[in-house]
Amino acid sequence: MVSMSRKTSGSVKGGAGTRGTAKNGMGGGRQLGVRVKTATKRSLSSTLWLERQLNDPYVAEAKRQGWRSRAAFKLIQLDDRFHLLSPGRRVVDLGAAPGGWTQVAVARTRAAEGGPEGRREGRARVVGLDILEMEPVPGASLFQADFLDADAPDRLKDLLGGPADVVLSDMAAPTTGHAGTDHLRIMALAEAAYEFAAEVLAPGGAFVAKLFQGGAERELLTRLKQDFAVVRHAKPPASRADSSETYVVAIGFRGARAAASGPGAEDEAGTI
Repeated sequence: MVSMSRKTSGSVKGGAGTRGTAKNGMGGGRQLGVRVKTATKRSLSSTLWLERQLNDPYVAEAKRQGWRSRAAFKLIQLDDRFHLLSPGRRVVDLGAAPGGWTQVAVARTRAAEGGPEGRREGRARVVGLDILEMEPVPGASLFQADFLDADAPDRLKDLLGGPADVVLSDMAAPTTGHAGTDHLRIMALAEAAYEFAAEVLAPGGAFVAKLFQGGAERELLTRLKQDFAVVRHAKPPASRADSSETYVVAIGFRGARAAASGPGAEDEAGTI
């Protein structure tokens, strides 16, 4: 079974604000560096990981703002750039644990609110799954399952109760340490996510998926350029500089497979 949880760090429970107080969703203030001594039962790699966590401003800011993980800032930054989320939209979050992206989606679609601006007569909805257990997120419908299970897509469709406006995939298989293998595994998840997205997205909808740089994404990008008006590559500031992860953002879904023979989408290989 393939694990599909997004990598997390510094998770916290509780609510969260809808937007940060400064650029990139980050608050102000300086953070002093912290060095961690290697304990008897702790490996050097574990010590270095812990030291990085303690010195990561996004981890500290996620705790301060009430986001469950630093990954929340990646979606905040992508949304600030591409305007993916807005009140009333229906969103699917694949690989949702521990809930940082789900929190952002709920806040920005106002799915937890009962008023007309939030639900537009009950339309706003956020649904998601993860192979890992996670705490409920108020305003979202979540369940634990492997997305690759045969019944998982149908369960998501039942919770949606209609077409989706945005499908988000931050899914990632456990890394092996071999870059080529890791790239192929995450590409398989991204392709499976898009197969689902192509079935549920409403015309004009958007698709976001995490990729690892490696060259095997050409086939997926070709399909996206056929099916969407605009395709972008983005590496949000919250994505660690030493990470090979990047995101593909496709906007303006043309609808089902009708665009398969249409002109290619506008494409930009730059990053944000």
